[in-house]
Amino acid sequence: MLVLLTLHLTAAIVAPLLVRRWGRRACYPLALAPAAAFGWALVRTPDVAHGGAVVETYPWISQLGLDLALRMTTLSWLMTLLVGGVGALVLVYSARYLPADAVGTAQYAAVMVGFAGAMLGLVLADDLLLLYVCWELTTVFSYLLIGHSTERRSARWAAGQALILTTLGGLAMLVGFIMLGHHAGTYRWSEIAARPLPEGPYLVVAVLLILLGALSKSALLPFTSWLPVAMAAPTPVSAYLHAAAMVKAGVYLLGLFAPVLAGAAPWRPVVLVAGLASMVIGGWAALRQHDLKLLLAYGTVSQLGLLAVTIGVGTADAALAGVAMLAAHALFKATLFLVVGVIDHGAGTRDLRKLSGLGRAAPVLAGVAVLAAASMAGVPPLLGFVAKEAVFAAFTDRPVVLAVLVVGTVLTVAYSLRFLWGAFGSRPGIAPTRLGRIPPAMLLPPTGLALVGLAAGVAAGPVDHLLRPYAESFGPVHAHLALWSGLNLALGLSALVLAGGAVVFWLRRPLAPALARVRVPVTGQQGYEWVTHRFDRVAVDVTSVTQRGSLPQYLGLILLVLAAVPGGVLLYIEPWQHPIALWLTPAQPVVLVVISVAALLAVGARRRMTAMLLVGMTGYGTAMFFVLYGAPDLALTQFLVETVTIAVFVLVLRRLPKRFSVRPLWSSRWLRRGIGAIVGLTVAGLAVAAATARQARSISEDFPQLAVEQGHGRNVVNVTLVDIRAWDTLGELSVLVVAATGVASLVFQRSRTGPRPRRLDVDRGEVLAGRPVWLRGGATLHERNRSLVLEVVTRLIFHTAVLFSFYLLFSGHNAPGGGFSGGLVASLALTMRYLAGGRYELAEAAPINAGTVLGAGLAVAVGGALASMLAGGAALESAKIDLWLPLIGDFYLVTSLFFDVGVYLVVIGLALDVLRSLGAEIDRNIEASGGRPGGLAVERGRGRRR
Repeated sequence: MLVLLTLHLTAAIVAPLLVRRWGRRACYPLALAPAAAFGWALVRTPDVAHGGAVVETYPWISQLGLDLALRMTTLSWLMTLLVGGVGALVLVYSARYLPADAVGTAQYAAVMVGFAGAMLGLVLADDLLLLYVCWELTTVFSYLLIGHSTERRSARWAAGQALILTTLGGLAMLVGFIMLGHHAGTYRWSEIAARPLPEGPYLVVAVLLILLGALSKSALLPFTSWLPVAMAAPTPVSAYLHAAAMVKAGVYLLGLFAPVLAGAAPWRPVVLVAGLASMVIGGWAALRQHDLKLLLAYGTVSQLGLLAVTIGVGTADAALAGVAMLAAHALFKATLFLVVGVIDHGAGTRDLRKLSGLGRAAPVLAGVAVLAAASMAGVPPLLGFVAKEAVFAAFTDRPVVLAVLVVGTVLTVAYSLRFLWGAFGSRPGIAPTRLGRIPPAMLLPPTGLALVGLAAGVAAGPVDHLLRPYAESFGPVHAHLALWSGLNLALGLSALVLAGGAVVFWLRRPLAPALARVRVPVTGQQGYEWVTHRFDRVAVDVTSVTQRGSLPQYLGLILLVLAAVPGGVLLYIEPWQHPIALWLTPAQPVVLVVISVAALLAVGARRRMTAMLLVGMTGYGTAMFFVLYGAPDLALTQFLVETVTIAVFVLVLRRLPKRFSVRPLWSSRWLRRGIGAIVGLTVAGLAVAAATARQARSISEDFPQLAVEQGHGRNVVNVTLVDIRAWDTLGELSVLVVAATGVASLVFQRSRTGPRPRRLDVDRGEVLAGRPVWLRGGATLHERNRSLVLEVVTRLIFHTAVLFSFYLLFSGHNAPGGGFSGGLVASLALTMRYLAGGRYELAEAAPINAGTVLGAGLAVAVGGALASMLAGGAALESAKIDLWLPLIGDFYLVTSLFFDVGVYLVVIGLALDVLRSLGAEIDRNIEASGGRPGGLAVERGRGRRR
């Protein structure tokens, strides 16, 4: 089974290449993938004929306990035959249906094969989470197929509607799956079915959520609206997704769960009401359609209601009839959609009011349509008749349900006749429709499906033998599928239904005014549009109230919600009742006082620079806490981060006024302070609650031993970043690179490398105004903007800082440091060069594109994963390599060093982007506007001028 799924995936991947080479004819070889699934299921028929199962299990995500658990029983065997067989025929049909020069053929072919693979995975999945994954894949693929004609607004709208409704149901279904799996301790359905079910409201909620997913997928009330509008898809898509595959997924889910959950309180009422209402309303709506595809679409809604009732009611006889009807419906409805595709392809219209005389123009096609429509109406000896008669026999003990089924089936017969009359009948006053020659690739698929429906009806006995094991999962089966069951109530009802449907069709003209007047108060489409419009309206109203253009208002609203929701929970659980040690050493309250005073002073500061420095003091105070708690690595990182942050603030503040804008009113100031105090208490309470709520042993207690044994390092923090949780770090690096690239694309209009230093005057040589040139870029600054002391200090400590960054990089695996800390030190060294010598000095210090450094860092970090694998470990797993060099002796190298080097480069690249965007590029803008750019000395000079 896994081979079949892999085959579909491979076919979907290579489909664009095949289409590019062979055009639409590539659908022929691509049809081999679903054909292989059909052939495999056919070969494995003996394994499931007597109630057996074909099982395959492969490990997948062990941390989640999720395996590729595949299981084929009678129901999934039948669905595999339908998904594979109809899928192969539809792809063959598409090879001539699609225009030779059509745009999007490659996407169509790839998505069709991918959809077939996802549907195959859905019906074979034994793990509920795997089933959900495939379920959502079919949703995405159907979205792409329905919206294939992207230039048409109707197609885009239909695709979006199908996506929204089916995804909504799928998410609800997932919650139901999780509830069942959590109760059973496993997500294997075969194991859940063998264990006791939960009781009371828990099971009721789980069942309702699962039913919500099934009803939405199979377009049953109240989710019928998406199926008719989905007829905007190409006709082969309708034949597959909306007749044999996607809409069957919900019915399949009902059939899968019914043997176990049909006895749950809400199951039968929901299934019966939704199914019977869909059957009657869909049949009535089909009689009012003039578009042949819409007629079949509403007929599909009606037939899906019938399938839901028979399969979902939870009795053995009804299940046997339902699974037979499942096969019959796929055969006749796919046939009819393909017939409509031939008519639309040849005549250019599907409007039955414009068609005339096609029965004579295309007698073979008309014969195929008659076979399929007869099976849909329940005419012997077709499979539809066998299944319909079994349905009537199964509900003889439920007169109300049986009466509604009879009414719905009468409507089915009527719209079946309406389809044949509309597609192939002759109309006075309308010129005969020209169809032209029908390509064999478009005629053979519907012909084959119609003949299979006829053969299956004649061979009702063998079909009964193959499908009976599924019905026996409900209990003893008393009914039989047979072409002749004797003179009984079911046969009489069949005759009554055929006669009643013929009468309704015969009286179509007198009934036309009644059909036009009888309407439901609100159609499904109107309901969907009303709901989506209300959501849009609420979104606009909420946005107009909350999005007022005030950043303090946004932040205050977010903080108030934080204080109200988690804070309210804190008041309920009262975490402060647990004993808490306020401090461990006398130095800690001293640092706390310093942080508190700095924070309070920052609130009242009038100057931006003063507020920034006070906030920086709170950061340095936090670093002191790390020192007092014995975490030097964290303290070092916090000190460096705070220093870099202050430097960035300095760059930003150059373009802002020295003082804050007009202070808010007195009442507003105290409101903000109150919000701050409440949020502070809430966050403190959350920290206490998190610290006191732990019941299990912390996994971090194992980190020191893991760091030495598996990470080969004694610095637990660094080993955690580059080994134990290296995937998290790699994800964060990717985010940093993407963010830096995005910012640079917004800020820079030119190269991110920065300007090259101006060439010094030859007469000046290396001496300027009688003093040595400490920094080459400094000579490009105005004399009043230079600081000789800063240039000298920068010249003296730059190389030392860079060497120290290397030391932190290479020693960080066993001592405080690491790639992040080393990169911050190197970034500070570059910041010093910029502040002392301006943008030309920065370009002199780092004459390289920041994007190149970022990309190289990410590439090296990813290469660390490959290095680990080459050393015999898993991806991003530290491997120890023993080495020896003269004068050094024995030493070892850990492969995570490469990962750390990548972190080091990414941090430096990010710093370069910040310095060149907030620094150098702003300098250039100031210079272009007539100002005097520069670093820190510029600001002091400007302060004096002001």
